[in-house]
Amino acid sequence: MQLRYAFRLYPEPGQRLALARAFGCARVVYNDAVRVREDARRAGEPFPTASVLSRKLITQAKRTPERSWLGEVSAVVLQQSLRDAESAYRNFFASLKGERKGAKSGAPRFKSRKDSRQSIRFTANARWSVTGSGRLNLPKVGAVKVKWSRTLPAQPSSVTVIKDAAGRYFASFVIDTDPAADAARMPDTDQSVGIDLGLTHFAVLSDGTKIDSPRFLRRAEKKLKRAQRELSRKQKGSKNREKARLKVARAHAKVADARREFHHQLSTKLIRDNQAVGVEDLAVNGLARTRLARSVHDAGWSAFVHMLEYKAARYGRTLVRIGRFEPTSQTCSACGVKDGPKPLSVREWTCSACGAVHDRDHNAAKNVKTAAGLAVTACGAPVGPGLVPAQREETGSHGFPPQPCAA
Repeated sequence: MQLRYAFRLYPEPGQRLALARAFGCARVVYNDAVRVREDARRAGEPFPTASVLSRKLITQAKRTPERSWLGEVSAVVLQQSLRDAESAYRNFFASLKGERKGAKSGAPRFKSRKDSRQSIRFTANARWSVTGSGRLNLPKVGAVKVKWSRTLPAQPSSVTVIKDAAGRYFASFVIDTDPAADAARMPDTDQSVGIDLGLTHFAVLSDGTKIDSPRFLRRAEKKLKRAQRELSRKQKGSKNREKARLKVARAHAKVADARREFHHQLSTKLIRDNQAVGVEDLAVNGLARTRLARSVHDAGWSAFVHMLEYKAARYGRTLVRIGRFEPTSQTCSACGVKDGPKPLSVREWTCSACGAVHDRDHNAAKNVKTAAGLAVTACGAPVGPGLVPAQREETGSHGFPPQPCAA
């Protein structure tokens, strides 16, 4: 299984200029590849292959006065930029044919120097390395200072240098994990849990544990509004506006980092303590179009469930998603009677059949755990329930009739 390990970079002023040059060259090669393919499409000609693009846009372009500065950066960076263009077109055509899952992928577009995210990738051919002093040595950039928050479990196959909207630099390493080491790190357990995700409480577990929602965006709203007002008052194109934009971007990055750290800690704890985890397949896109949109985005349910999914696959756990139309909030977890829909304002209710008093979220978490056997696991294997005898009150045939019936 391949994972990414990201670390903060602190390049020196000269190294920042070299990275900016590499970002620009990679962007130009990508845009040239998109332009050549669009020209071929308009002319009704077949798309040029990757080898033709490499020879035309890199090898031959370096010999021209207009593109001679492409030789100032590593050739691997330019080749990887062409591969990114190839992947973009491959995903676009696969999406048109219906072969790609998820949202529809649009046609590749030109990249801008004003994009909030810039990145370049170095593979093993670039001969990058980590020095003895812990610096990341990149070709034609130099030895960049790295803030190592943990050790790499294996030798990485590639590294991507990223500059985000807040002006921060990161090194993202691709690592092939060791299944034996992962199994030893998290031994098997006999526990299982159902999770009900919400807004008042971020998660309520089937064992009764309630995890409060940190609401990182809500708590930072006052600071974000003030920074945004300052940005709107600055003249476009001025240096003061760029400073204000960085201030807004850093405030949003701080919120996103805090939310991501919370998701990582909680998902790791749930995967470590339980062999099987059940969770609802929520329609986040639909909920994000309601009056609760800001709170839904602040919770970040999709990112949290994605973390549960890949961590379960890594450590040999089972993640079961139940259907979004399963009436977990309407069914009594004690007797199984469906008591009908209830507005969100109803947080506690009493079952009309057995008289059990339920906390809405805790009852839903119990039903998620029970209904997990009716869903499909994250790896696609069907999990079916056991045989259930039909009730005598159900309609239909109850045994054989005493005499033949007319057709």
